[in-house]
Amino acid sequence: MLIWGGKGMLLNTPYNQYKENTVVTSRPEELTLMLYNGLVKFIMQAQLAIDKHDFEKAHSSIVRSKEILICFENTLDMKYDVSKDLLGMYEYMYKRLTEANVKKDKAILEEILGFAKGLRDTWAQAMKIAKNKNKPSSQPYITTA
Repeated sequence: MLIWGGKGMLLNTPYNQYKENTVVTSRPEELTLMLYNGLVKFIMQAQLAIDKHDFEKAHSSIVRSKEILICFENTLDMKYDVSKDLLGMYEYMYKRLTEANVKKDKAILEEILGFAKGLRDTWAQAMKIAKNKNKPSSQPYITTA
């Protein structure tokens, strides 16, 4: 969350500086995981806001979720089949979030939260697998002559 000072100026708090540094120094796969975590977080915030009848907060949290989905859609490389599948998933989630926003429907948010968590967990697992594949083997290199 950005903190604004007087006359529309951004305050340079240690937390804001930390967040900015984290984003700037992260690898693309880490940024993707951060976005998935954000998607999950904003959907959950919308659910809590609906519980509290804070419909303005619910709306803003759903809009933030939809913005993340647009970011995902815009970064897909459509030469891969999986990208076409993800595009369909993101479009479905976006449509359902719009519906949830209009109706302030927690059941729809719960459905989309399940998809978001599944995508996030799958991405995290893929990162672990890729990291292990790129890790040098601890086995000694033995040759036979």
